[in-house]
Amino acid sequence: MERKEKIIIGLCLVATAAAGILHYAHANAVIAFLVTAVALALLALIVGDATEQLGSRLGPGATGVLQSSLGNLPELFVCIFALKAGLVGLVQAALIGSILGNALLVFGLALFLGGLKNGTQTFRSEPPKMIATLMILAVAALMIPTLAKELHTPAEAHVNTLDVVSAIVLLILLAANVYFSVKGDPSVVTQSKDAGGPEWSMGLAIGVLAVAGIGAAFVSDWFVAALEPVMTKFGLSEAFTGLVVVAIVGNSIENIVGIQFAWRNQADYAISIMLNSSLQIALGLIPILVLLSFVLGGPILTLVLPPLLVAALALAAIVNAFVVYDGESIWLEGLALIGLYCIIAASFWWG
Repeated sequence: MERKEKIIIGLCLVATAAAGILHYAHANAVIAFLVTAVALALLALIVGDATEQLGSRLGPGATGVLQSSLGNLPELFVCIFALKAGLVGLVQAALIGSILGNALLVFGLALFLGGLKNGTQTFRSEPPKMIATLMILAVAALMIPTLAKELHTPAEAHVNTLDVVSAIVLLILLAANVYFSVKGDPSVVTQSKDAGGPEWSMGLAIGVLAVAGIGAAFVSDWFVAALEPVMTKFGLSEAFTGLVVVAIVGNSIENIVGIQFAWRNQADYAISIMLNSSLQIALGLIPILVLLSFVLGGPILTLVLPPLLVAALALAAIVNAFVVYDGESIWLEGLALIGLYCIIAASFWWG
């Protein structure tokens, strides 16, 4: 284990312990929120590292499966506790915000900084084009329940059933994508990155992942408990809080590694990380939470979204497809993606 990884784990232990103390001591909500947000972001980073290390011991196909299954654990726990607290709007915004954060903000930063340092960056276009195609299909599946309700079609009266059908179809697409990744078609599989440091042992990777997963479950509960009074104190809407705050804390931080690869002119791996992360949320995390909401005992998580969220999601998917289609990127494209994210975030400031 590298010195940097040890420092991150140490900081995470300190932040998690502090978050627990503040929660049970009923300390100031703002301080508790900030500390739990830091702890959750560090846990997300550690879960991502441990998943990648464990996958590298099992082969590239297993890495894709593990990343699909375990990479979003912290956000999954946050959404579960938020659903139990009745914050359906926040969960919807957080899930879409995670996709937008990865596809626009983090992706844009990677292209912008990588382009400034290295000039025009080139990459194999087939892998990201396949991801972009699946993402557009996933967005279409997520849009249908909203359109059915807003257009007052006969399906409006059966929207919960339509949600379940859409969720099942998305999970089938996820399974097909995992199978395709395990099969390893050379025309679309991105080459593995060069090892940046020593590999962890299998036992260490499993142990770190297990402890980080348990820690994420506790910290997610504390995070949601601190989130509600902070929203009230600062007058933040569920939509803005979920779209920006929860999404960045729970998901995008771990993908900063993609920016590092772009900075080092390893565009293939950088793009694969960020686009796959958004795809995993759309095909895996969202349908799983929809199905879980029927048995959690709280409100049902529906795929009927606010129209502005649907439009933002569709725009992100289309713009991403255009950016990766030609197999090269410049810093101006990255700046454009960041600008689009800022405009979307600003549009939700008022709720």
